[in-house]
Amino acid sequence: MSRTETTEQETAMTKHVPAPPAPLIDADSIGFWEATREGRLALCRCTDCGTWLPRPLERCNRCAGPTEFADVAGTGTVYSHIVVHHPSVPAFASLVPYVVALVEFDEGPRLPGILLGESGADIAVGQRVAAELTLFPGAEERAVTYRRLPGGTESGR
Repeated sequence: MSRTETTEQETAMTKHVPAPPAPLIDADSIGFWEATREGRLALCRCTDCGTWLPRPLERCNRCAGPTEFADVAGTGTVYSHIVVHHPSVPAFASLVPYVVALVEFDEGPRLPGILLGESGADIAVGQRVAAELTLFPGAEERAVTYRRLPGGTESGR
């Protein structure tokens, strides 16, 4: 193999970005994925008492009422976060370091996602963010990601 061939192969290998892990879509989560395909963010909510459920359930764990997927506005605050320094998910290696935030939506439920464009230095609990649906290269479904909103944290810090 000539040096040119090796270089071309190496170049091709370094340009290949693996797809992110595909979600497991089942009967409980199909409503969430259908909404994201339509460009909406919808989470599970009880139709009787209005409780937002942390994960999709057929019945409300508070009142046993039926549930459905309901749209959320997509704005909220950082409840917790970590900074990823090691590219443990090859599809996101080019983003390192990046922030994975657990965001509490204004409606109450929490959902994790990558905080785009952030390396972690300035992120604080209470930071206002807005959700986006991002289709990463090679992905089958859009992922919930976030971007920081101007105006600092909920507490004004």
